[in-house]
Amino acid sequence: MKALIYHAYGSPDVLHSEDVEKPTPGDDEVLIRVRAAAVNPLDCHLMSGAYILRPLTGLRKPKLTCPGADLAGEIEAIGRNVTRFQPGDAVFGAARRSFAEYVCAPETRLALKPANLTFEQAAALPVAGLTALQGLRDRGRVQPGHKVLINGAAGGVGTFAVQIAKSLGAEVTGVCSTRSVDLVRSIGADHVIDYTRDDFTRSAERYDLIFDCVGNRPLSDCWRVMTRKGTYVAVGVRPGGGWIGPLPRLLMVLLSSPFVSQNVVFFMARVNDKELLALKELVEANKVKPVIDRTYALSDAAEAIRYLKEGHARGKVVISVPS
Repeated sequence: MKALIYHAYGSPDVLHSEDVEKPTPGDDEVLIRVRAAAVNPLDCHLMSGAYILRPLTGLRKPKLTCPGADLAGEIEAIGRNVTRFQPGDAVFGAARRSFAEYVCAPETRLALKPANLTFEQAAALPVAGLTALQGLRDRGRVQPGHKVLINGAAGGVGTFAVQIAKSLGAEVTGVCSTRSVDLVRSIGADHVIDYTRDDFTRSAERYDLIFDCVGNRPLSDCWRVMTRKGTYVAVGVRPGGGWIGPLPRLLMVLLSSPFVSQNVVFFMARVNDKELLALKELVEANKVKPVIDRTYALSDAAEAIRYLKEGHARGKVVISVPS
C-alpha cells in the first residue's frame, strides 16, 4: 500500500510516498480503507521537529514517520474483540499515520460517519471539531445568552467554534480577516470583526468567553474586554514556529492564571467514541457543517501541509485518498 513517509525533520519537502506493508488490526482494532484525511497544525510541528516534542518524537530523527490523525473511510477487517463495527461500515475518527491508504485504529476512537457528509467532510471533523466542542462546552461552560468572541473564526477550529457556540445559545462574535468576513457571517456569527480594520481588544463590549484559536494578542489586552468572571480558552497549536513553537504562549497562560479573576484555560482535545458521537449528532441535526478550504490528492500531501503552514487556510485542508 501507499503511505506518506518522512525519515528526517524539515520542510514538507521531506515527505514522500512509499510502498509499505498493509497493517493488520489487533484484537481491539479495525483496519480502515482510508478515503480521506485532514491536515492539522500539529502535523506541521511534528514534521518540522519543532520545540519541545523531540524527546518524545526522536531527538535526531523522527520515530513517527507518517503524519496524520483525522480520517474517514470504510472498515475492511475487524479484530476479534471488536463489537461496534462490521466490515463495510463507513466511519470517521482518529488514528496515527492516517496519511496512507490503510490504517488500523482502536474502535474507541471511531464512530459511524454522519450520513449527510462526504468522506472528505467527515475527515475534517475529529480533532478540530472536538477541540471546538470540548473547549466551548466543557472548558468555557457556554450557556444560552453568553457573549462569546472567537479569535481566528475562519480557521479549522474557528469555523467549528462559531457553529457550536451558536448551537449552545451564545451570542457569537467572530474575528477574522477581510476576505473571510462573509464566510464567518454565513456560518452563523452574530457579529464579525475584521482585524485589519478594528481591534477587538479596544472594544467597549465585554465577553463571557474568549475562545482563542490564534494567540496573537497579549493576554492583558484580552482580559480588558472580558467580564470579571469570564473565561479565556486557548486551544491547540498554530502551524509554523521555531524550536519552542507555542511554548512561551502556553507558559504565559499557565503562569498568569492564579493572578487574575478570569478563568484561564489551555487544552488539547481528547478523541473518543462518546465525543465523536456527540459531534455526529450536531452534524446530523444540521447545526454544524465542516468548512473545507482545499482538497489535495494523497500524492500532494506535502503541498497540503505547506499551504496550512502559511496560516491563511479558511476552514480545513483535506487529503483525498483514491479508492
